[in-house]
Amino acid sequence: MTDVNFPVILFAAFLAAGSPGPATLAIAGTSMSSGRNTGLALASGVTTGSFIWSVSAAFGLGAVMAANAWVFEVIRYFGAGYLMWLAIKAARSAWAGNRLATKPLPPTTPRRAYTKGLALHLTNPKAVLFFGALYAIGVPPGTPPSALIMVILAVGVQSMIMFHLYAVIFSSRPMTAAYTRAKRVFETFFALAFGAIAFKVLTARVS
Repeated sequence: MTDVNFPVILFAAFLAAGSPGPATLAIAGTSMSSGRNTGLALASGVTTGSFIWSVSAAFGLGAVMAANAWVFEVIRYFGAGYLMWLAIKAARSAWAGNRLATKPLPPTTPRRAYTKGLALHLTNPKAVLFFGALYAIGVPPGTPPSALIMVILAVGVQSMIMFHLYAVIFSSRPMTAAYTRAKRVFETFFALAFGAIAFKVLTARVS
């Protein structure tokens, strides 16, 4: 346990969860547009995806996936496609503005939001690389399973707190009011951001 570099691991995980990315953008947008419960459900899906990648990397699956380029490429293209779908969805919402759609869209249920968050993080190639690097740097070879479990839990709890805190903050009354007043601006920003991230994922070179 003494050889595991907990400060480095937790600080790196904090920066990753706090940096702008598809997960934080999705949590912010969903929380403002659909409310706190839906935002928290999406944050739970993201947290679950993060936990799955963390466990996989801790027990070597992340390294196996990084070594097998075709597996990583499949995840990368799926992730880019999903991000482009989110960009198109946001662009359509921005184009509609505050006008009512001719066909009302189905409400975003907590279950749908959870599935969206889980899919978003499981198809995020950045998460695969991040957790693989995190455990390679902060956890020395030969670390016992008990120490690995402690690292997984520590990173998981920290990520859960941060992602759910985003949902609480962005679903607050001032943020919701701002979204209602400037829906087109917000949705345009989300469309451009998701599109830019999708393009970056497609064009990134992984060595």
